[in-house]
Amino acid sequence: MKILPYCAVAALAACHLAAVSSASAAPLRADHPIVGAWRLELDDACVEIYRIGRDGHARITSAEEVAEAEFQIDDEPGADGFYASVNRIVKDNGKRDCAGQVTQPGQAMPAFILFHPSGDQLLMCRDRNTRACIGPLVRIPTQDI
Repeated sequence: MKILPYCAVAALAACHLAAVSSASAAPLRADHPIVGAWRLELDDACVEIYRIGRDGHARITSAEEVAEAEFQIDDEPGADGFYASVNRIVKDNGKRDCAGQVTQPGQAMPAFILFHPSGDQLLMCRDRNTRACIGPLVRIPTQDI
């Protein structure tokens, strides 16, 4: 089931989420399920790619935008299955993303991530429910990145 995006992830701050200023890159657990590359195909045929490294850094491409971020995520999910996360943009090329927005460095974008049992898909949600999510983001096999 495809959930309609409520906004592009790179523009979550524009969706009135609370900014979190304490995000900073820290190594992720070696076997954390978020590590890797993820692809989001939006309804308007725009594609976003998220490459998240074990070092806590991420590279995000969305339409013409290329951004670098510091990514924090819980080591384990909460009892509800969601991982709390914060993605803080540290560098951006100043071009428009899939939502037509230009992301400003320094923006912190909190999200709650829910993985499919297969580990090959995830949803990024505004709350700890699936009513306001984008996704699914689909894992890109390592040989394809």
